Amino acid sequence: MKIRVEVVYALPSIQRLLQVEMESPSTVREAVAASGMAVEFPEIDLEELKVGIFGRKLNPDSVLSDGDRVEIYRGLVAEPKESRRRRAEHAKKMKR
Repeated sequence: MKIRVEVVYALPSIQRLLQVEMESPSTVREAVAASGMAVEFPEIDLEELKVGIFGRKLNPDSVLSDGDRVEIYRGLVAEPKESRRRRAEHAKKMKR
């Protein structure tokens, strides 16, 4: 049986969404490989994937269902708490 899934990846300047048709059962890792995203974006490491389906983080070896949206996550540029602290300090300075 064939299933269709979407594979998405986003950078600040570009977003890519591809639809992939695969045999069931297939894994998240297999869908990312079949999409060709790792070729187009060499920073995607198929061995160290951080992925999710519809915003829920999953193991790359999770089995897909028809209609799933596989999201490839990038590493954080800055730690969120540190970024908020810097913005708060900046806002405080701007009020003076």
